[in-house]
Amino acid sequence: MALLCAISFLNLSIFALAGQMKDMDSTSNKQNRIEIKDFAFNPQTITVKAGEKVTWINRDEEPHTVVSVEKQFKKSTALDTDQEFTITAGAPGTYTYFCSVHPKMTGTIVVVKPCGTVDLAISALACVRLNCRPGVLAW
Repeated sequence: MALLCAISFLNLSIFALAGQMKDMDSTSNKQNRIEIKDFAFNPQTITVKAGEKVTWINRDEEPHTVVSVEKQFKKSTALDTDQEFTITAGAPGTYTYFCSVHPKMTGTIVVVKPCGTVDLAISALACVRLNCRPGVLAW
């Protein structure tokens, strides 16, 4: 029975993994863009997964910068109109930033842990080691 459970769960895990990989492909192509316009970062708060890129683009006629309050990422140079600045999101957490030219301009990046294959592999192993039945885990 445990073997049947393990096989069923692994099949389900592989099916779920395939769905997650498809989602990862679509989100990795997704643009995490922050527009600088009318002396504001838009959106003011963005949530991204660790490892994803975040790009700011200046749509104002005035130069702007992007500076991490806690130095969690490298600061930008002054961005002129239509110039871009890109970082790769690091460890999960909250990253606050501002424009050093206009300090009242602020924004936040919330970095979350990406779901990955490790989580599914641990779930499959737990089923095998914990003597589960479909839909039931016995501790």
